[in-house]
Amino acid sequence: MIAILKKEFNSFFAAPIAYLVIGVFLLINGLFLWVFKDDFNILNAGFADINSFFYLTPWIFLFLIPAITMKSFADEFNSGTIEILKTRPITNWQIVLGKFWASLLLVIVALVPTLTYVYSVYQLGSPTGNLDFGSIIGSYIGLLFLAATYTAIGLFTSTLSKNQIVAFILGVFITFLLFYGFDAISNSFSNQRILIQKLGINEHFKSIARGVIDTRDILYFLSVTLFFLCITKNRLDHE
Repeated sequence: MIAILKKEFNSFFAAPIAYLVIGVFLLINGLFLWVFKDDFNILNAGFADINSFFYLTPWIFLFLIPAITMKSFADEFNSGTIEILKTRPITNWQIVLGKFWASLLLVIVALVPTLTYVYSVYQLGSPTGNLDFGSIIGSYIGLLFLAATYTAIGLFTSTLSKNQIVAFILGVFITFLLFYGFDAISNSFSNQRILIQKLGINEHFKSIARGVIDTRDILYFLSVTLFFLCITKNRLDHE
């Protein structure tokens, strides 16, 4: 698995994709949080917090992570290298997990520079350091779980087509459905609204982002991530 992880991770930086992903992620966040005069602008908020960042990032990830994962298996199937990969002395689980951790690690690398936002708001606070660190830590943990789930979904959709664009579109569609779809559906069922919302990713992300780490939220993310990794492995078994 480590060999696959290293190969995949290095391939991101051997091509422009890693720099493009990190650059686009930081650029979009930077523009909305510091430049554009909109509701997300931290300087216009009037109080020291970075809730805007934690609201925007799941939506940016919805497009960014499928863009990272779309080639994971689609490219292997299209070029025929998947057969060579499967003849090596590694299991299909190791292949799936190696690609999963490589993609997730790239997302984590993209998140690291955003810690400067925390430092900036820390300095801008009155008094200095007037921040809810519990909420911030919880939100970052929530983003990691969210990224893991999105990555597992993206890997699965990359096994559904040899075309990377199709894999990308399917990845965006499924992540959008799981992130926001249940919230939208719940509006039509007032009696079961809370139950339906809890089926979606957004409700569990918001729960963790409050700074309270609930085992039910962690189990939800782990279950969804493991489910998509399992069906990805199953697709690989039957190729």
